[in-house]
Amino acid sequence: MNPRRRTWIISALACALTLSILHSSVAGAQQSSRTRVIGFITDFDVRDDAIGICKAVMVGIAPDVRIIDITHQVTPFDIVEGARFIAGSAPYFPRDAVIVGVIDPGVGSARKAIIAKSKTGQFFVVPDNGLLTLVQDRDGVEAAREITNPEWMIGSKISSTFHGRDIFSPAGAHLARGDDWTQAGPELDVSKLVRLDIQYATIDEKGMHAQVLGTDGPFGNLVLNVPADTFAKLGYQLGDTVPITLDGRDYAFPFHKTFGDVPVGKPLFYIDSRGRLSLGINQRNFFETYKVPEHADLFIPKKQ
Repeated sequence: MNPRRRTWIISALACALTLSILHSSVAGAQQSSRTRVIGFITDFDVRDDAIGICKAVMVGIAPDVRIIDITHQVTPFDIVEGARFIAGSAPYFPRDAVIVGVIDPGVGSARKAIIAKSKTGQFFVVPDNGLLTLVQDRDGVEAAREITNPEWMIGSKISSTFHGRDIFSPAGAHLARGDDWTQAGPELDVSKLVRLDIQYATIDEKGMHAQVLGTDGPFGNLVLNVPADTFAKLGYQLGDTVPITLDGRDYAFPFHKTFGDVPVGKPLFYIDSRGRLSLGINQRNFFETYKVPEHADLFIPKKQ
């Protein structure tokens, strides 16, 4: 091969390799600095402009942010329900996502506005009122900070009743665009974060003592504080009839895989999509039919 041609080929290959490396470096930098996803959950409902205002604040700070609405119909002031929805949805978000949660009956009081980082890498921007209890129990919280820096808020004119707009939305957006969260405010002792008195199912020599956590959307299925593996310890199999004392009344319901395994209008136990024991009625509303209050106690004996 002509020496001049060989030199040209070598130079061309070196140039191509250099461009490839530069392209990879830029792509990597862009990926590392990408805007985080925000998951947004409140009890504000959607009948007025509150949600739109909060999202406008977020986009004003982080124009490229993607906001995913978890729900804005948490039962008003129900921190336990909010905690359940936050914990239930968080695993489906990216590992570095920001969850902004505003179920805040103590707005304007001495309760803290905080950012907490879970041990999975997600950030939670919430009032310190127990909303993180279930996340803390499952994933752990490695660090937390109080939001006190005015630059992480909407400005100097902070209201006493709309911290969703004034504090939580801007702080979430600052996190989403990659700002240093240690600048939000002073570090907090994670062991002193406010916790809810969450009841977990227990098993003794007689059987399982548990509680109704709430209902499943508009369908009225009862959500129980019973993980599938805890229920399995009682010995029941698919097709078994399971006796139960629910809110002081005795019943017996079959345990099946799904609603269609029983006739329309008939009740059943089943394992729901979150891996919990639940009670429902095929194409009917269990809550309305049986009038069982939320947080009602239940007992299931061990299989004989």
